[in-house]
Amino acid sequence: MLEYLRNAAEKTWAKILMFILIFSFVGWGAAEWIFTGATRDTTLVRVGKADISVQRFNDERSRELAGMPKEEQRVVYTDPVKSEAFTKKIIASLTMNQLAMNRAKDMGYMVSDKRIADEIRTYPQFQYKGEFVPSLFDAVLQRNGMTERDFANALRGDILYQMSVGAFSVPAGVPQFAVDAFYNARHAKRDIKYSIIKFADFKVPEPTDEQLKTYYAQNPQIVPETRSVSYVFVAADMDKPDEYDKGFKKAQQVEDMIISGASMKEAAEKHKIKYVVVPAFARNAKVSDKVLSDLIDKVFTMNSGIESELLELKNGFAILRVDDIRAEHNADFEAVRKDLVARWKKSEQRKNAYVRTNEDLVALNKDGKLKNAKTLAVSRTEGAPIVVLNAAFAGQQGTNAITEDENAFYVLHIDKNIAPKSDAKKKEAIRKELTNLSGRYISDDYGQFLKRKYPVKINQRVYDRFITK
Repeated sequence: MLEYLRNAAEKTWAKILMFILIFSFVGWGAAEWIFTGATRDTTLVRVGKADISVQRFNDERSRELAGMPKEEQRVVYTDPVKSEAFTKKIIASLTMNQLAMNRAKDMGYMVSDKRIADEIRTYPQFQYKGEFVPSLFDAVLQRNGMTERDFANALRGDILYQMSVGAFSVPAGVPQFAVDAFYNARHAKRDIKYSIIKFADFKVPEPTDEQLKTYYAQNPQIVPETRSVSYVFVAADMDKPDEYDKGFKKAQQVEDMIISGASMKEAAEKHKIKYVVVPAFARNAKVSDKVLSDLIDKVFTMNSGIESELLELKNGFAILRVDDIRAEHNADFEAVRKDLVARWKKSEQRKNAYVRTNEDLVALNKDGKLKNAKTLAVSRTEGAPIVVLNAAFAGQQGTNAITEDENAFYVLHIDKNIAPKSDAKKKEAIRKELTNLSGRYISDDYGQFLKRKYPVKINQRVYDRFITK
């Protein structure tokens, strides 16, 4: 028998068979290494060379939730928007802490065990009559589900954080000249005079078809791309493994049926799942369908007439199909004629108003006279239309200018600046405002420095798998 096998091994068909067997084992091993390796990767965020794991995120999230009132916890669990904001807040906090830890390590900062022990003894909740009581310490840790090592590490992290970034969160002092300059800029007034030339004051005839067509060629009305879609949806509680597996199995059966040639509607009816047809809509349209609202980006990357792969959503599985695509195009001329007439008339009125405005400006520059002018003192926020106020404080004293809003032109003369009366209370409020701003600017600038020093990268695959599931 062995002799037969040795002789057969030299034959061509045997070598091919052995190659296939060997390749299949190697391929199976490589696939297992690739796919299980990806599954084992739980790095959520990489900060420089340090990693923040999903477990660390979950621990921090649990601690934050434990410190919240029941009502706030309920909102986080039930409101997707609040839940996403809460998740981003946790990730941002962990990332900033890790940035500080990286910096502390590079700077050689250290916190000894003795200092940690001394710090723990000073906590009032661990004391009785001014003395540290170990049993109180143990009781507090037990209530919060922490070990001594956990608490010590958290405390060490807080101290290192303060060493790294604490000094940069202290607001810098604001000099008096800056307070005075800001106060004068905010509360000063200006004497101005201005006139209004309204577009509507100019009468224009009805446009001819030729004029309308010429105008439309220069100012087309664009109809955005629209898509009509259909989808099947298998609902499942994605946080419960059994429910997840059950839903996934059914979704696979639906997918197999569609691949075999059945329509989505037939597959949905057979498996008694949701089938929805959505009429044409644009990318920026408000979609009331909750399932489809999570798939808008996907919809506008697909080709017409092709089903998507099995999509895993927050509350189930879906297969999506783009039934029809209507490309972006110019609106039909006759369909928008009425709107075109109004737009053409306003355009012609604006041209006539612009001519009159420039005539008034020329006269103002020549002899200082302005027809139908209003003369008054204005602040940065009150006294005239906002475009006039902006122009009044943007220009130099003694100058003339033209400004415009959607319905009129304004001819403006800036006369003089009126300094505000000193108000100690308002100046103190400005000092506090500038102090807070300066502290924020310094802190933000240092934070940006840390991000440049230790680049932050989110592992999107892990985020999608463990956080947004």
